[in-house]
Amino acid sequence: MIKRFAKITPDMPVVEASSYLIKHELLGSPVTDDTGTLLGWISEHECLQAALQVMYYNQRVATVKDLMRTDVLTVAVTDDVLTLARQMLDAKPKIYPVVDAQGKVLGVVSRRQMLRMLDDRLQELSKKA
Repeated sequence: MIKRFAKITPDMPVVEASSYLIKHELLGSPVTDDTGTLLGWISEHECLQAALQVMYYNQRVATVKDLMRTDVLTVAVTDDVLTLARQMLDAKPKIYPVVDAQGKVLGVVSRRQMLRMLDDRLQELSKKA
């Protein structure tokens, strides 16, 4: 899990959210309220659609709340790592928000972090063999 993720709010312009994703090199990020509670998810996909509309029609697009997904799959810190890794192989998201019991976002976990963690464990096992 990484704790450094874009802080995106529902009232933020999509163009600004897009800049945050680029800055943090993320495929997507949780959308939270002022307390850090998960409200939705915005990805590069939605931001790309908005950027094209701005470029093509020369008009500002709506705010994050107008484009964000609200049916967000989440994980908990206590979730089994191998189960999550298998879930990521299916047609599931590539990146998930990690939330606590109250729905507050603690960080995000991506396929890359999962692969890195598994690679580290495999390296340890090969040294022991």
